[in-house]
Amino acid sequence: MDLLDTADKDLPLRDDIRFLGRILGDTVRSQEGEPVFAIVEHIRRTSIRFHRDEDEAARHELEGTLNGLSDGQSIQIIRAFSYFSQLANIAEDQHHIRRTRAHALAASAPRQGTMAHALTRARDAAISRSKLENFFTNAIICPVLTAHPTEVRRKSTIDREMEVAHLLAERDRVRLTPEETAANEEALRCAVLTLWQTSMLRGSRVKVTDEVANGLSYYDYTFLRELPRFYAALEDQLASTDPAWDGFELPSFLRVGSWIGGDRDGNPFVTAEVLRQSLGMQSERALKFYLDEVHLLGGELSLDARLITVSNQLKDLAERSLAAPPQRTLSSSRVGYLCALGRDGAGVWAGGGIAPRNR
Repeated sequence: MDLLDTADKDLPLRDDIRFLGRILGDTVRSQEGEPVFAIVEHIRRTSIRFHRDEDEAARHELEGTLNGLSDGQSIQIIRAFSYFSQLANIAEDQHHIRRTRAHALAASAPRQGTMAHALTRARDAAISRSKLENFFTNAIICPVLTAHPTEVRRKSTIDREMEVAHLLAERDRVRLTPEETAANEEALRCAVLTLWQTSMLRGSRVKVTDEVANGLSYYDYTFLRELPRFYAALEDQLASTDPAWDGFELPSFLRVGSWIGGDRDGNPFVTAEVLRQSLGMQSERALKFYLDEVHLLGGELSLDARLITVSNQLKDLAERSLAAPPQRTLSSSRVGYLCALGRDGAGVWAGGGIAPRNR
């Protein structure tokens, strides 16, 4: 289906929501029984009548059904509709990605809200290179992670939601065989079943450091990996608008902030010691990411100093680096290991910020 020309661009989204809703419904039926599933379906259908048609009779019917639920039934119904909302949100996120990819594949004009669109406007307004450079040099963009004191979502729940998102993306991007489609659906059903069998709320109050750890889990698949790609793509876009930008390295203007573990406005559990622990946990996460990436590159880049030119600066850094196995001398993948340390050989942390700055 051509997502750009279709009269109903949101049809794939509705298909995904119906698909996930059917899986959730089957899960509720198998886990809680047909009577609970029937109540969920009745509430869903009655709510649609009331919302779509402003049907007053449906509103009274819905009120009567909800008021007649026992405490146990109410909890089951709340869980069912809460999980449906979460699954629908995942489908919406994937649809946004789908639409973005469709425009990219069609080579559409840059859309409003993208850096490419902003650069196009800057070019059309004849903004000089010096002004743009000055802007990037002085700009500071700092998204800040926050956590409400009552935030109690479990990381296991977040992980399963990420799995659902990945499996939806797989169905959308890859032409699956019938066997692969069946395996994908089975994995989705397992993920939804795990969600249903996992308590939505923690049984005890989380500590501030637990909230910090929960927030840091987002870094691995967002900021730490995507910020370097963002910088690289932006540098390429600048070069495509004007060859004079080729080779330009953007300053580190996008930083990541966090209130988690440091917001002392009304939270008596955020003490000086907790703040110290929070800073340590964030630093450790960033350092570990860098070191893991360098280690991986050391195994992937098997560059030979006899085949490439190695600067004296890099050779000196090799001599001062951590000991490598005898078979990994400077003439082998150790060069690749050191290339990961920075474009200028100055060290892993060149460029600053919590995310690696280099491509």
